Amino acid sequence: MSDTNFTAALPPESLHPELSGLLPVSSLRAEAIARIRNSLRPGQQQMADWQSGPLAISAVPGAGKSTGMAAAAAIAIARQYERSSSRRQLVVVTFTRSAAANIKAKIRKFLRDDLSLPQTGFFVYTLHGLALNIANRHSDLSGLELENVILITPTQSHRLIRTAVEQWIVNNPDVYLRLLEGHQFDGEETERLRRQSVLRTEVLPELANTVIHEAKSSGISPELLREWSKQTTDEYAILSVAAGLYEQYQNLMRSRDFIDYDDMILAALRVLENDSARRIEQNQIFAVFEDEAQDSSPLQTQLLEILASNQEYQQENSPLLTPNSSLNTDVMNRVSWHSPLNLVRVGDPNQAINSTFTPADPIYFRQFCEECDRIERLATMDRAGRSTRIIIEAANFALKWINNQWLATTKTNNKQQIPDNRQVPFRLQTIRPVEVGDPQANANPAPVGRGLELYTPRDIHHTVELLSQRVIELFGEDPTKNSAAILVRENRQGRWLAEALTPLCKEHKITLYDVGERDRRSHVPQEILALLQFCDRPHSPDYLKAALEALVQRQLIPTQDLNALASLPEEFLYPGPLAAPQPETVQKAARLCRSLLRARLELPLYQLISFLALTLNYDQAELATADKLAERVNQQIAGNSSMGRMLSALSEIVSSERFEPVETEDSEERYTRRGQLTIITMHKAKGLDWDYVFLPFLHENLIPGRFWVPPQSQFLGDFTLSEVARAQIRATLHEESIIPDVSQAWEVAKNLKTSEEYRLLYVAMTRAKLLLWMSAAQKAPFTWSKPDNLQEQAPCPVFPALKRQFPECVVNLAAMSK
Repeated sequence: MSDTNFTAALPPESLHPELSGLLPVSSLRAEAIARIRNSLRPGQQQMADWQSGPLAISAVPGAGKSTGMAAAAAIAIARQYERSSSRRQLVVVTFTRSAAANIKAKIRKFLRDDLSLPQTGFFVYTLHGLALNIANRHSDLSGLELENVILITPTQSHRLIRTAVEQWIVNNPDVYLRLLEGHQFDGEETERLRRQSVLRTEVLPELANTVIHEAKSSGISPELLREWSKQTTDEYAILSVAAGLYEQYQNLMRSRDFIDYDDMILAALRVLENDSARRIEQNQIFAVFEDEAQDSSPLQTQLLEILASNQEYQQENSPLLTPNSSLNTDVMNRVSWHSPLNLVRVGDPNQAINSTFTPADPIYFRQFCEECDRIERLATMDRAGRSTRIIIEAANFALKWINNQWLATTKTNNKQQIPDNRQVPFRLQTIRPVEVGDPQANANPAPVGRGLELYTPRDIHHTVELLSQRVIELFGEDPTKNSAAILVRENRQGRWLAEALTPLCKEHKITLYDVGERDRRSHVPQEILALLQFCDRPHSPDYLKAALEALVQRQLIPTQDLNALASLPEEFLYPGPLAAPQPETVQKAARLCRSLLRARLELPLYQLISFLALTLNYDQAELATADKLAERVNQQIAGNSSMGRMLSALSEIVSSERFEPVETEDSEERYTRRGQLTIITMHKAKGLDWDYVFLPFLHENLIPGRFWVPPQSQFLGDFTLSEVARAQIRATLHEESIIPDVSQAWEVAKNLKTSEEYRLLYVAMTRAKLLLWMSAAQKAPFTWSKPDNLQEQAPCPVFPALKRQFPECVVNLAAMSK
């Protein structure tokens, strides 16, 4: 399918040829529907005109997806009232709870104020909320008894993953030994211990975490993954190792009555395999609307397609997908003009920024768009009123330039052009300003200053000076008038900026809100647990390394090779007189660890958590969170106080994730308040917007970044096991003819990561309304764990291209200093 076809506007009448006379809508309600429809943009109107069948909506940033979906949902509900007296509901599915609350409020407003209808006839869920609802209603079929299970979010550091790794090592000593030997192993004991630490605490947990997410979210069992591994010939049998880790994890989950988010989806699909239960669920739903469809995983897509299938049309030759079936083939065969799929999917493939660390993959939404395009059921929302025109031009230029560079590089490397344009970072989907008379107030507003400002400071300190000057100018005499945000690639950048900008903001009465500080509060129980486990068993390499990682994260000790320290705990903590002198960085870490052990001996148990919170240099909110944690733990162990009981209680809190940090409010509005300068990561900024957006530190080593192998794991080769496994699994899911070998899979993984980083930059650029401020300093840290270690850094490749394309937006720093 051509990119032109992908973005071509679809005439409303082609969405349903009998639009004018199909449904008997009362004249008053028809007038109300017409008023709502006429208040929308063309792309939004196409969604509002939907009446049945599949429909794909590809929307650009700022096009008004949520408003369009809410209006279309309200109109669909109104038509359903006229169509039937049945109580079938519209199901609206979105990505986050805050987005669900937002769209629910908008639908209710349309029903109440415009259509004079009851605020019923629909449900709004997150995908996992929908799945859990179905599983809970049919617990006999789903196998989930919610009062008996604990929901967890497994991560690489989760103790369940670590336990699965340890059990796999015990059961597979020969394979583990092959990994331990890696390359160029001379048998030296210190190196063996170091490699052992790397494998047990980094490489294998990362492989397990990645593969569990990838395979489970696609309905792939450990057995099927093991079958796939027979098609590979790499020296480590990576997919076979991954299958073993996955199997151990599943066994542990079952034995402890744990479930994760993918289990919710699988449980709902088990329910829908039952004919009777499936009919019950389908008969309650007349259609499904999905927002942010580019972020769906294969199983999530499958769940929605089953629910959206009108069972009256279900054909015997169109069977439901089973978890191990070939992805989307059967469902896509049902996408036709008279398809039983009453499914509207809205998304933007160019804002897919989660696929390298979640199972989401924009390829599935692209496939749905292509199938809908084939039957003339693809509509676009390419008009956006959020940003001033120069910002739109800059975003469009960046998109096209990156794609062109990508294709040129691909031709050079492969000596031929790859015809499948799904492999380029972006779909050629141009953002267009709104038309005259658009209903949005102040659409495509006039720019502030140049609208786009491009800076090349001397270093990161000069960056802060320039950014501070601009912030003061923009907020002016009335700091409460406008909103602004600094978007960073890493939380460590945000922390450094917050410290640098705090005095300025206090002086000029500008509220500074570092979103990363709140996020860090949610890790308080994990950090406290790591230090207490070390205090309890200081000679455990795993516990020592976890404690050191927490101290490094809090910037209490310098970054260093923690595996070398953790492999010999006694030598690190209490070096003998014949031991080699420790470097100052190691001495500092050892002194802090010994002080923790002294506190364990000298303080009563109930004071330990508070002491550790002070040691970790927590801020006021984090201290409040630690106090709340201490009170809860002390209540649980009252009457039988011991270190073992305390660790058990803390482990339960961490694994069950049933602990909320102290927080005064829980709304995304706190990120965009007027009079506030928000520091937030680019990932978290998706879906938000501000009058002024600052993008500092745009360097090539972060965007698109260098896909590199950590030095400590280079003994395995010039690749990482987790990324190779991810690429191999996705190749199989995408029905490629063969599973790529290690080198091919590593290249695929690099391309996926680079594409996503560029899409992340595109998302960041399109958050700005009036001014987009971008900078790439000549000198910056190689790693932000050591921000004072400045060196020459190349800018993000698109930044010089923007300077050449928009020379009038390049700020002359020499002229500013005069």
